[in-house]
Amino acid sequence: MSNIFGSIQELIGLVFGLAALVLAVFGFVDALRHRPDAFTAAGKLSKPIWLAILGVAVALAFYTVLSPFSMIWILAVVGAGVYMADVRPALRRVMGHGR
Repeated sequence: MSNIFGSIQELIGLVFGLAALVLAVFGFVDALRHRPDAFTAAGKLSKPIWLAILGVAVALAFYTVLSPFSMIWILAVVGAGVYMADVRPALRRVMGHGR
């Protein structure tokens, strides 16, 4: 029985690891698509800074895809999460695609 629970735990960890990687890659690609002046108009950090943050998040998420919930994995999720929750909606409002 404990082998089944170990397998389930590993599967859940893999799902979370892959989700963090997808989140970081999506954020990075989304940031690439926006014009540099949109970041300034939204009152956020510049585009190169966000690309650096998200690039590091992608690298960290890739590095920790098989061992989620470590401190490095949390840093990757926080970097990509802040972009997705704060910066991306502001960019969409500035570009006229948001609410």
